[in-house]
Amino acid sequence: MTLLRLSATGLARSHFAVSPLAETVGSLIALHRPCAWPWLARWHSENLPAYRSWLAGNAVAAGLLGLVSATKWFPDVVSVPPSGGVDTRLADELAEVAAQSDAEVLATIEDAAASTGCSTTGAWLPAGGAGSRIAAVLEEGWHRFVERDWPRRHAVIEREITYRAELVAAHGWQRAVKGMTRRSVWVEPDAIRFSNQSWSDRDIGDHGLVFVPYTARQGSWTCERPGRYALVYPARGAAVQPERAHSDPVSVLLGAGRARVAVELRTPATSTQLAAVLDLSLGTVSAHLAVLRQAGVVSRTRSGRHVVYRLTERGSGLLDLLGDRDAQNTAGTGERRWPLPRSSGGTG
Repeated sequence: MTLLRLSATGLARSHFAVSPLAETVGSLIALHRPCAWPWLARWHSENLPAYRSWLAGNAVAAGLLGLVSATKWFPDVVSVPPSGGVDTRLADELAEVAAQSDAEVLATIEDAAASTGCSTTGAWLPAGGAGSRIAAVLEEGWHRFVERDWPRRHAVIEREITYRAELVAAHGWQRAVKGMTRRSVWVEPDAIRFSNQSWSDRDIGDHGLVFVPYTARQGSWTCERPGRYALVYPARGAAVQPERAHSDPVSVLLGAGRARVAVELRTPATSTQLAAVLDLSLGTVSAHLAVLRQAGVVSRTRSGRHVVYRLTERGSGLLDLLGDRDAQNTAGTGERRWPLPRSSGGTG
């Protein structure tokens, strides 16, 4: 069993963050593998030809993503703890990637390659400026496959952070951590279980742990730099929604638009987040919410500067009665094994 240990001060300093880099890495892994999630099927099929063409013409991208998709832990070069909280910028994360020396990159790539049974990293690793070349690959991957969907994905991540923050406020970190990954649970007064594998524990100390949700749901991993630690985990909900038939029972009763809003509110959200996730105008979403509130299907509460909507007991019962249980969101079902080497990255 592998633990992430936090002091009382470290726990108090723990917080959530957004990482465009983690979103990019997770999305590229999703494209590199057969599609396992129904809600990603359309995005996967639409982008797969371009992804394969890109790899065919870019040896660094092909080598890096082949390794990252197969390894039991991530190389440090692609696992950077976000330092900007919820306002973290991709440019800042990529600057850290590019700043790593060739020796640092080679060492962590070799660790990752060894975990897959490979004896060599291959000719794809540049002889000079490796960090900069890898940063360029990740930036191109962002622009090609993530940037267009980022507003929708960002809305899902925001909702996840809001949900977990409410759990922290009401019940403490012990409750909030449960269900982040398949294995995560508070097992000791100062420790989070991250994996059932027997690897060295990580002493987070007084610096605190950064919790980073992402949407592609390709497992979870840790990131570390001296004094900085992050846990990247799958957000609840799907970044790319499946097409819903307008003839399903929920749509017949509520209307197609209101049905989509109601089903999406199995995870609480603001009207702005709903508009981004469902690709609807804010006015349309607000109109649907007004009708659903009048019917007692949803309620709203204020959380800081935001108004959060959620299903009422009546609304949840209605969706269950009409057979929409498959739309319920679950967290952390994509587990990867993750030995923790001397480097930072681990997948679970």
